[in-house]
Amino acid sequence: MESPDNLAERLGNVSHFMKLPFVDRLAIILAGQMRLFSADTIIFTEDESCAGMFVLLKGHVHICKLGPQGQQNIIADIDPVIMFNEVSILDGGPNPYTAIATQNSFAWHISHQAYLKLLKRYAKDQFMEVALGLLDIMASRYRQLLDNYADLSFLTVPIRVTKLIYELSNQGHDSIDRRDISINEMASKIATVPEAISRSLNFLRCQGIIHTTRTKITVLKPDELHRLMQVDSKNLFVYGNKD
Repeated sequence: MESPDNLAERLGNVSHFMKLPFVDRLAIILAGQMRLFSADTIIFTEDESCAGMFVLLKGHVHICKLGPQGQQNIIADIDPVIMFNEVSILDGGPNPYTAIATQNSFAWHISHQAYLKLLKRYAKDQFMEVALGLLDIMASRYRQLLDNYADLSFLTVPIRVTKLIYELSNQGHDSIDRRDISINEMASKIATVPEAISRSLNFLRCQGIIHTTRTKITVLKPDELHRLMQVDSKNLFVYGNKD
């Protein structure tokens, strides 16, 4: 395992830190800690509280999205030297994915709390505040992209439509104004075609879960709508035919 002094020297080779004095680079290193992970160890799991940021110094890590039935999609292979879970440390939110060490691995780790202390020490410029605000927006959009990726990977079109209606209606509490969002826009939001939206809306209407007019979509049974978001897509229409 490398000493903090050696890591501070190596940090000086990274463009973002070249102008920082050694003492400041060392302070950054000491704000975190060195972590060892055995092969096949889960470093952190998605949707759990912020695990902080890691910089992989040795080994190999898989960044994965997990499906509702345990499916696993590898969205990135992490090799040294590179950071991961930076989005979580930027906004303090839950981990957006799961990280698994596939080899014996060595990483530098900093918690969200320690990161905030570093910001207070070094981010004093007013323009830095603007930059940090922009990073927060970028983190939010990155999370949305990951969520969209997961939906496309693990959910079929009927369930994606059901989820979209649930979200657009504020969990079934508000009517959806069709003049504000067309069938074509709905289709674009979940990467499908307008015909698929129409078929799914017709199914939900026939089951008495929603009521539609030319101008509005109203959710009549929010609990049933939420239930349909959880079932396997193969059973979606079976569920409706049984009623």
